[in-house]
Amino acid sequence: MSRAQHSGPVTPSGTAAYPAPVQEAARTRDAPRTHDAPDPGEVPRHQLPTVPPAPGGIPQDRRITVAVYASDPVLHVGVVHQLRQRPEVELLDGVRAAEARVSLVTVDSVDDETAALLRRLRHNSRTRTGLVVGTFESGDALQRAIECGVTAVLRRAEADQDRLLRLVVAMANGEGVLPGDLLAKLLSHVGSLQRSALDPHVSSLSTLTPREADMLRLVSEGLDTAEIARTTSYSERTVKNVLHEVITRLELRNRTHAVGYALRNGLI
Repeated sequence: MSRAQHSGPVTPSGTAAYPAPVQEAARTRDAPRTHDAPDPGEVPRHQLPTVPPAPGGIPQDRRITVAVYASDPVLHVGVVHQLRQRPEVELLDGVRAAEARVSLVTVDSVDDETAALLRRLRHNSRTRTGLVVGTFESGDALQRAIECGVTAVLRRAEADQDRLLRLVVAMANGEGVLPGDLLAKLLSHVGSLQRSALDPHVSSLSTLTPREADMLRLVSEGLDTAEIARTTSYSERTVKNVLHEVITRLELRNRTHAVGYALRNGLI
C-alpha cells in the first residue's frame, strides 16, 4: 500500500500515528500484568473491619471478661497479677466490672460481708460467680455460699495461674467446679439436714437442748468454764463436755464460733 492510499497520519519513520490515548490504551493492554486489578464493587482489604487482637494474638471478642473482688488489697493484687498474664482473659474493673462474664470473689472465709457481696452478684444475670476461699468453717458455710449463687470454688492455697484459668474457662462455659472433698462435705451436710427434717426422732443439727442453749448464752456473756459451772450447778467437766458436744455436732471451730452460729440462727 502506498502512502497516498493510507488513510491515517504517518510519522517520520513511516508508521501510522495514532492519537495519544489510543497508544496509551494499547501499551496498557499489551503490558504484562503484575497483579489483578480490584473489582469496582469489591471493598479494599485494608478497609475491612477487624477485631483488635489481644497481646497474645487472641481476638478481643473471644477473650473472657473477668472482674476480681477481694476482702483486702493483697488478695486482690495476687489474683489480678496471675490473670493479667493470660491472653485468654480481659480484666474489667470500676464501672465495667458489672459487664464481666465471670466474677471472682477472693476471701479468707465466708462471713456476713462476703455473703452480702455474693447475693448482690447473684442478681447480675450477666455474670457467673466463683469463690477463691481460704477455708470453709463448716458445711453450713459452704451451703451458704452455694445458696448465694456461687457456681465454682477454688481453695486459695491452690490458686495458681493455671488453676485460676481453668476455673474461669469452666465458669464461662457454664460449668460448675467444686473440689471433691468439699462436694462430699456439702452432700453430707445437706443429707443430715434432710434426715433431720424427715425423721423427728433424729436430733437436728440446727437445734439445741435447753442446757446447751443456757451454757452458750453464758459463754456469750463472757463467763468462763468455772463461772458457768457455778451458775448452772454442773461440774466443770460437764460444762466442757456439753460445749464440746455442741461444737462437734454443729461442725464448728470453737466456743466463739458456736455462739455466733447460735445467735445467727436465733437459737439463743
